[in-house]
Amino acid sequence: MTESIQIQLKKGALELCVLALLSRRESYGYEIASTLAVAMGTGEGTIYPLMRRMQNDGLVDTHLVESASGPSRKYYRLTSAGRSAFEAQKREWRHFVSAVSELLGESR
Repeated sequence: MTESIQIQLKKGALELCVLALLSRRESYGYEIASTLAVAMGTGEGTIYPLMRRMQNDGLVDTHLVESASGPSRKYYRLTSAGRSAFEAQKREWRHFVSAVSELLGESR
């Protein structure tokens, strides 16, 4: 797969993946970025603009938590709109994967 296709696939799934992580528990930015870097090979630079947009869109809210090992951390958590968006995007993703698999001749 060419690099540009990989980049586009990651960009398309990134918000869904962040919503999935935050549906499990609240988390701070670096932790989210590190988890996605391991799982998807994304960089920190792609996460923080997305987190700001998601906050502006009302999908997440934030609060600061004191850290014993440095400055306070900004934690993100899903809002009710974020939980609804996660469920909707998850349904859309499953439909998309199923359609692509069918087109590829693979049954699910």
